[in-house]
Amino acid sequence: MRTVTATAAAVTMALAAGAASVAAGRLASDAALKAPPGRPLPTEPPLTVHGTAAGQISLTRDVASLRPGVYGLGGDGSHAIVGPVLATATHTADTVVRRLERVTHGTLSPGDRVWLTPNLHVGDPRTALGLDHADVDIPGELGPLPAWFVPGARPTWIIAVHGLGTTRELAMNVMESLTARHFPVLALGYRGDLGAPRSPDGLNHLGETEWRDLDAALRYAVRYGARQFVLLGWSTGATMALRAAARSGLRDRISGLVLDSPVLSWEATLRTLAAARRTPGALLPLAVRAAQGRTGLYGDRAAPDEISYRLSVPTLIFHGPDDIVAPWTPSRRLADAHPGLVSLHTVKRAPHGAMWNADPKAYEETLRRFLTPLM
Repeated sequence: MRTVTATAAAVTMALAAGAASVAAGRLASDAALKAPPGRPLPTEPPLTVHGTAAGQISLTRDVASLRPGVYGLGGDGSHAIVGPVLATATHTADTVVRRLERVTHGTLSPGDRVWLTPNLHVGDPRTALGLDHADVDIPGELGPLPAWFVPGARPTWIIAVHGLGTTRELAMNVMESLTARHFPVLALGYRGDLGAPRSPDGLNHLGETEWRDLDAALRYAVRYGARQFVLLGWSTGATMALRAAARSGLRDRISGLVLDSPVLSWEATLRTLAAARRTPGALLPLAVRAAQGRTGLYGDRAAPDEISYRLSVPTLIFHGPDDIVAPWTPSRRLADAHPGLVSLHTVKRAPHGAMWNADPKAYEETLRRFLTPLM
């Protein structure tokens, strides 16, 4: 009798431990599958404002606050634009002084918790950049998708798609440069974004289902006069662009791809985001399996290789070795596998989705050279 009781107890404990592991795996996978747009990814460290003065701001000294370039500075109820580290300012062992370009809204006070974001601008193209635009609704399979359309004279449209931790406001980083060359720009909000329908399961599928919203944007663009497209995507938006180039019924009209920090290994990205949420290493494989079970994503090794073997249009990749969210090694492999078709522009000291921010002038010049033959 004691043996039966002990066995039953052991089975119960094993089942309870298994259930706890499954629950922990689901919770860990939320770091990527429920990443809210417009909020910092867990890999982005919070910073503290130590003080402000005319044209400058003092922040916690961190690898993030020492990055080169220009960034948005987000906070709870505030947003500002900060430029590079000021070499002539007085820095301490604990602080870094950057140029404060302007405070977009709210106030910045000592003690405020803030974070750097690739989203340089907030608002819409008119309020942020002075560009005429139309607020449009694109018919998607789940419902209307909000988008901004900035008109241009060329028949080739730029379809811009943001990724993890950002919003369609990210497209405004390059919008002035594109419209100065007379490209129409369609900046898409897709499932899960503010004002867009939710995914049926409420989860981010890292581009695997979201690409169909990009496909809806292509059909909309054709309806309103586009003859060709260049797809410009950041992070999982780049993954969406690759999926559309492989699967869309309009893929023959896609004349080029621009991929910024593309997520080419969703498993690596999920592991990184889960680990940043302090998930124990032993639970990371469970997080990956939980994500597969919840979303139907292919495992990286089992996925059909359509991203590579169907790539047939000129492609520009902006990526660098300091992106810890989406490893750049797959980007290098993609470029190496398609010499003459894929160009990799390496950007150092730039975090995920922020290759433009690290050096806007070099980014825009590289983009201009890529787009010129596609005009």
